[in-house]
Amino acid sequence: MAAEQERLPVFVYGTLRPGQANHGRYLRGRTVAEEPARLRGAVLFEGPGYPYAVAEPGGEVRGELVRVAPGAYAAVLASLDELEGCAADGTGELYVRVVRPVLTEGAEGAVRAWVYLAAERTARRLRVSGTRVAGGSWPRA
Repeated sequence: MAAEQERLPVFVYGTLRPGQANHGRYLRGRTVAEEPARLRGAVLFEGPGYPYAVAEPGGEVRGELVRVAPGAYAAVLASLDELEGCAADGTGELYVRVVRPVLTEGAEGAVRAWVYLAAERTARRLRVSGTRVAGGSWPRA
C-alpha cells in the first residue's frame, strides 16, 4: 500500500495536542488511542500562535501519537490536511505531511506515523530568524 493510502497514526505537537483548541475541533471523539510520544530529528520553532516542527538532526519534539478511529480516518486526515494547508498528497506552502518514525513511551522501537513538518521554504526562514522552543514541547510550560 502506498504511503499516501496508509492509515498511519498521526503525531501531533501543537494545537492538536489534547487540551489545546484544535484537538477538540478536529480529534476529540474521533480517536481510539492517544499516547505521549517523541519525534527525533526535528526541533520546534514558535509560530504565530502555533509551532512548527523543522527537520534537524539531533533534535527532539515531544507530543502525542494519535490513532484515529477507522470509520473517521479519511475525514480526519482530510480535515488535518486542510488545517495545515496541505493538498491531499501532503504538499503545502507552510507544512508538508510526511511519514516519520515516532517513539512512544511503552513501545519497543519506532512507530511509523504521519507528521506535519514545516515546508522547506518555511523551515529555511525559521532556521535563520525563528525562535526555537526550548525543550521541544509546546505550549511552553
